[in-house]
Amino acid sequence: QVQLVESGGGLVQAGGSLRLSCAASGRTFSSYAMGWFRQAPGKEREFVAAIRWSGGNTYYADSVKGRFTISRDNAKNTVYLQMNSLKPEDTAVYYCAADFTVVAGDPRPYEYDYWGQGTQVTVSS
Repeated sequence: QVQLVESGGGLVQAGGSLRLSCAASGRTFSSYAMGWFRQAPGKEREFVAAIRWSGGNTYYADSVKGRFTISRDNAKNTVYLQMNSLKPEDTAVYYCAADFTVVAGDPRPYEYDYWGQGTQVTVSS
């Protein structure tokens, strides 16, 4: 089993920055791929970013490319999402996800077995 706990969400003005963290426990953290997803009210959960177990390859949704950066620290069992130049349309609950067998960068939420509880990000205009 894998347990994921997100933190770092909050309220920020447009143009501001936030860094989300996802702390993992359970099975060997370095063995699985990690992803960040988000879900706005009334919308489906959507892919934001993903990173391979080695951290060497990263993947981004077009809507966040150039503004968000995903990284991981296997020694701390933590994955991060640095969000810069935030926009009101980035407002959503952000979830981290993990899976041992998913192809790195797969944007389909149902391919990930483990999920955190989510953290709210609100960007005011």
